[in-house]
Amino acid sequence: VIPQGIQMHPVSDQPWHVDLRRVEPDQIIKVEVPVHFKGLEACPGLKKGGTLNVVRHAVEINVPAGHIPESLEADISALEVGDNVKISSITLPEGAEPAITDRDFTIATIAGRGGKQEVEEEAPAADAVPAAKAAAPKKD
Repeated sequence: VIPQGIQMHPVSDQPWHVDLRRVEPDQIIKVEVPVHFKGLEACPGLKKGGTLNVVRHAVEINVPAGHIPESLEADISALEVGDNVKISSITLPEGAEPAITDRDFTIATIAGRGGKQEVEEEAPAADAVPAAKAAAPKKD
């Protein structure tokens, strides 16, 4: 049995009515499962000042009722600024597949200032200084 709908009391905000759905353990159902992120302390992108931008806090999956996970785990321990976590990089339980199958959607990104773009912009500026000195007139 899984909860299908919950009505809350308008004043106390306590559960007032719950609709339950009877399912068989091997029946495929669509459920929304939260995504948890591991490797926050080791993530090089976060250490460089990036921030974790969560695009989807939960993912809808089609899964056998007997194998519904409490959460999905995304490992970000090797991500740099500008990298992202896609659904294909998350291990799903046996028999499960994402409800969205037409694309490899993004779960989260490592965003921030001072990433790859800033490093690339600084490199040409350093090369321009010697060229400017060579073009300057020589004093005898």
